[in-house]
Amino acid sequence: QVQLVESGGGLVQAGGSLRLSCASSGRTLSIYSMAWFRQAPGKEREFVAAISWSGRTTDYADSVKGRFTISRDNAKNTVYLQMNGLRPEDTAVYYCAAASLVYTGPTRKSADFGSWGQGTQVTVSS
Repeated sequence: QVQLVESGGGLVQAGGSLRLSCASSGRTLSIYSMAWFRQAPGKEREFVAAISWSGRTTDYADSVKGRFTISRDNAKNTVYLQMNGLRPEDTAVYYCAAASLVYTGPTRKSADFGSWGQGTQVTVSS
């Protein structure tokens, strides 16, 4: 497993922006596809965005497409989620995850991810 730590969450007004970061202090992330998921109170965890190990391929949930951008800097061992045009319905705990297998394409299935961060709270006020 990979130890993941998210940061960058907070409180923002609707229409604002935040950038989440996910870093590993141990093993390299560069060989793993990565993803962001979120879970709102009383709801199931849902897929947000994913990026292949190379960074060449990305995938987004329809609800965030055009507003969120996932990226990675393998030299810094960090994955990012740039969130623009935030809405109250984006309020949730956001988790980053590393795929269980190496050198795979992006996936939306949470079962494909073996390492998870502790989560960071994002709250969007109306």
